[in-house]
This record gives sequence, structure tokens and C-alpha cells, in this order.
Amino acid sequence: MATCPECDTEIDVDEFDVDLGDQLSCPECGSNLQVGHVSPVELEPASEDEDEDKAAISGSDNSDGDEKAWDE
Repeated sequence: MATCPECDTEIDVDEFDVDLGDQLSCPECGSNLQVGHVSPVELEPASEDEDEDKAAISGSDNSDGDEKAWDE
């Protein structure tokens, strides 16, 4: 059993089903959390930098609005 650091809700997380750095959300308050320690499972708030990195990698952050045309 892990505890949400934002609202102190107990969250049932199996230490064999998660890895360090895995992300999940609290079912009670909706906070984005990440696994900070595996045995025992400890949760910490997910850093916003990682969310921005994932958006940049997936290409969803196209802030300049330029679309690339591909020659066929």
C-alpha cells in the first residue's frame, strides 16, 4: 500500500507490478505521481519537466506551428 503525497489517500500498488519512475494518478485527487521507491512502494509528485519532455518526444508540442512538407 502506498500513500498519495498530495491527499494522503492509500493507493493499492503492487511492488511487483511497478518500476522506479513509473507514472500513475491518484484516484482520489487526480494528482500525477511517480514511483520514487519500489520496495516498499513510495510515491512522489511527478515532475512537470518529465511531462514536457514526453510531449516534445511525441511531437505533440508543436508550438512554432510549422508543418513540414515531404516530397514524394
